[in-house]
Amino acid sequence: MLSLKKHAKAGADIPTASLADIVFLLIIFFLVTTSMNPAKGLGMTLPPPGQEVKIAKKNILNIFVNPQGQVLVGGELTPLENVRELVERKRNEYKAEKGMDEEIIVSLLTHVEAEYSMMIDVLDEVKMAGAKKISIATPQF
Repeated sequence: MLSLKKHAKAGADIPTASLADIVFLLIIFFLVTTSMNPAKGLGMTLPPPGQEVKIAKKNILNIFVNPQGQVLVGGELTPLENVRELVERKRNEYKAEKGMDEEIIVSLLTHVEAEYSMMIDVLDEVKMAGAKKISIATPQF
C-alpha cells in the first residue's frame, strides 16, 4: 500500500513584520510635508507690563461701539466710513497743539453685545488713520 503523506498547505500569509515601520514612515512623511498656515490675527505690539500711568482725558480720543453697531467718536455719532477721516483730523489737531512728537491715544470700547466684526472694522479704520497708540478698553457693563 502506498502511503500518502499529507503535505501542509502553505497559507497565504501577508508578512506584517515591517508594517509598523511602513506606517511610522508614512506618518513622518505627512508630518514633514504638510504645511500649516499660521493663524492670522491683529498685528499689534503690546507694551511690556509696567506701572499704571495717569493720562489726561484731553489726550484721549474715545471711540465707542454700541450694541446696535453705531460708532461714537468723541461722543459724536459717526458712520464707519468717516471714522478714519475723523481720527486723522483729531491726530493732526493734537500734533499741532502739542508738537510733532506727541501722539494722541485712541481708546476703543465696544459694548459686550456689539458684533465682534464691527469692533475689528473700527480698529482697522483707526490703524489706517495712522494712530500709533491704541487702547482696547474693557467693557464695564
